[in-house]
Amino acid sequence: MTCQGCTNGAAFGSSFTMAFQPIMDTRRGAVFAHEALVRGSDGSGAGSVLSLVDPNNRYAFDQQCRVRAIELAAQLFPRDEMPHLSINFMPNAVYEPRACIRQTLETARRTDFPLDRIIFEFTEVEKLDTAHLLNILKSYREIGFKTAIDDFGAGYSGLNLLTRFQPDIVKLDMDLIRGIDIDRVKQIVVSRTLDMLRDLGVTAVCEGVETAGELEVLRDLGVDLLQGYFIARPTFEGLSPISLAA
Repeated sequence: MTCQGCTNGAAFGSSFTMAFQPIMDTRRGAVFAHEALVRGSDGSGAGSVLSLVDPNNRYAFDQQCRVRAIELAAQLFPRDEMPHLSINFMPNAVYEPRACIRQTLETARRTDFPLDRIIFEFTEVEKLDTAHLLNILKSYREIGFKTAIDDFGAGYSGLNLLTRFQPDIVKLDMDLIRGIDIDRVKQIVVSRTLDMLRDLGVTAVCEGVETAGELEVLRDLGVDLLQGYFIARPTFEGLSPISLAA
């Protein structure tokens, strides 16, 4: 079983690495997951790397991101109570899910990183072939990975996608969270969205939490999993200390 990217894709020639930002479980007072965020090898931001990605090399870039994230996580994550590793992936870089996942599986096996601790998240901001995306998500679930929609509420598919596939996690877009403590409309929208996700059995993560006021409102709404600068900033090739008192 082969795919177009394996046989025809160009190499991604620039070196890069990862920073990690935690997703905090405030109820348990523990880290639920660390999200792997691409960085230049010199510590430069994601934009310096992503600007080099094009349709010809995105398969190679996507594959290298997975490998680098898992390798670093295997070195950094505590083994006694291992958090999840959240990896952003590009659905348009996956041609045939079970063929394109082989390098990921080999890296997890080589580093002894458990598959059920890996979350693959994608952003709904990019317009996607829904049938192709559903094939990827269902294949990943069958393999044992968890799946997540990132930036929910900011993109194209949103609710329509949820009617056809319920991922393990939905991350609410930071624009819905920013200033929620002083915006009654956002409070209503987020509250109703959380109710819907609970009914569907989907775990909610609120990202972009930057103030104590936002944190307080989200806790009052029953959100346990939070991510943002108020909790911890990304750390280059390391794990961030949690600044929030659980």
